[in-house]
Amino acid sequence: MVQAVEIQRTVTKKEKPSEQKLGFGVYYTDHMFILDYSVESGWHSPRIVPYQPITLDPAAKVFHYGQTVFEGLKAYRTEDGRVLLFRPQKNIQRLNKSNERLSIPYLDEEIFIDALQKLIDVDRDWIPSTPGTSLYIRPFIIATQPALGVAPSTQYKFMIIMSPVGAYYANGVNPVKIYVESHYVRAVAGGVGEAKTAGNYAAGLSAQEEAKAKGYEQVLWLDGVHRKYIEEVGSMNVFFKINGTVHTPALNGSILDGITRNSIIHQLKHWNIPVEERTISIEELYEAHEKGMLEEAFGTGTAAVISPIGELNWRGDKLVINNGQTGELSAKLYESLTGIQSGTLPDPFGWMMEV
Repeated sequence: MVQAVEIQRTVTKKEKPSEQKLGFGVYYTDHMFILDYSVESGWHSPRIVPYQPITLDPAAKVFHYGQTVFEGLKAYRTEDGRVLLFRPQKNIQRLNKSNERLSIPYLDEEIFIDALQKLIDVDRDWIPSTPGTSLYIRPFIIATQPALGVAPSTQYKFMIIMSPVGAYYANGVNPVKIYVESHYVRAVAGGVGEAKTAGNYAAGLSAQEEAKAKGYEQVLWLDGVHRKYIEEVGSMNVFFKINGTVHTPALNGSILDGITRNSIIHQLKHWNIPVEERTISIEELYEAHEKGMLEEAFGTGTAAVISPIGELNWRGDKLVINNGQTGELSAKLYESLTGIQSGTLPDPFGWMMEV
C-alpha cells in the first residue's frame, strides 16, 4: 500500500545552471526523497525534503560491509512540454534483484513509482529542455543500523536524488578506444556482479585509471575464471556485429542485466536483425576481425545509450573496428532509442511513462 508522502519544500531555491554547461552529475535539484525501513515497521515515513547532507552513525553498516544498492534512470522533456520516464518498472525490478543478493528488504514497485512521480513533480522545473539533455535520477538504498557485527542491517534508508545532465556526446557520437583488461577482475558468477552495488564499481577503478594512463577511455572486462570470455565494457554492456549478426555476452551471474541492453535486443529483433546472447571469447573476436567479419562494436548504458568502440588493445595487439568510425547500426540504434526517449519518434514497445 502506498503511504501518503509528506512534502517539505525548500525556502531557498538554488540557482539553475546553464543548460549548455550541465556536465554529468554535477548539479542537484532542490529536493530529495527519503523512505525509512526498520524490522518493526517495514518501509515507512515517505517524505520529500530539501536536498541536504545525510547524517549517519559512524558504525552504520553501509560504511563497513558495503550493504548498498542503486539504480539510474532518466526523465526527458519532450518538445511539447511533456515529461517521460524510460522503463522505470525495469529499474525497480532490477533494484529488487540487487536487494535480494545484498540481503536488503524488498521494495514495493508502487512505492518506487509513486516516489519517482512525486519527486519529479516537485522539481519539474529542473528538467532541461535543450535537445540531448535530461534529468538523471539516482535511487539508492543504504544500510544504516549502527552495529559492527557481520550480519544484514535491520535499518535502511531508500533515497532518490536527481541531477540535470547535458548531452553525453557534446560533439556527436564518436567511437572510444578500449583497453582489454587481463589482470584485474570485475566480478565472477556467484559474486555480486549482476547486482547494481557500489563495490562493483570500486573494483573497476584501478583498471580504469591504468587504461586512461595508456590512452584508452575504458576497459573491456574478461571473465574471472578463464580470463578469456568477454563480459562488460567499463560499466556498460557490450555488443559486437559479426558477419551481419549482433552478438552480446549472455547473462551468466556476473554480468549486469542492463535495461538499455534489453531495449537494444528488443529493437534489433523488431528490425529483424539477427541477435544472439552467448559466450564470446576475446580470441574469437580477433579472429573475426582478421577475417574481415567484425563490422561494429558498441557499449550500451543509461548515460551514453550507445557508445561505439573504435579500437581494442589486447596484450599490445591493437584491433581497429570499422576504421575507427561509428558504424551504421550503432548510429541507427542511438537515433532510434534517443528518439523514443525524447518523444520525437513513436514508441512501438510502450516503454515510456508520462509523469
